[in-house]
Amino acid sequence: MIDLQASALRTFIPAQDFSLSKEFYQALGGELEWSDAHLALFRFAGAHFYLQDYYIKEWAENCMMHITVQDAAASYSSMKALLASGRFAGARVAEPKREAYGASVSYVWDPSGVLLHLVQWDQPQ
Repeated sequence: MIDLQASALRTFIPAQDFSLSKEFYQALGGELEWSDAHLALFRFAGAHFYLQDYYIKEWAENCMMHITVQDAAASYSSMKALLASGRFAGARVAEPKREAYGASVSYVWDPSGVLLHLVQWDQPQ
């Protein structure tokens, strides 16, 4: 086995409308650490991800991020209010749902169709 001595893992998330998606993730509390015309680095909950100005529908609609939250119901309410503003066309949110793996999950689709799992665990993880 190779020991890469890795210190971080960052994923790349697609954006159909790069500017709108940057605004969306900032509205969710993501900290924009760096950006150029085609790539943005966000910090979220102590982790990082890259948002890229690149879009393939099938990829975006199969791309997911899991985000642990304190309260899935409160997150749902906040997201519902944010989306009601009409600022983020194409984004949507579903009421929290109990999942068999021991969590309450509110599903959020970003403006490009990327699925966010806002997860409140029954037991601390």
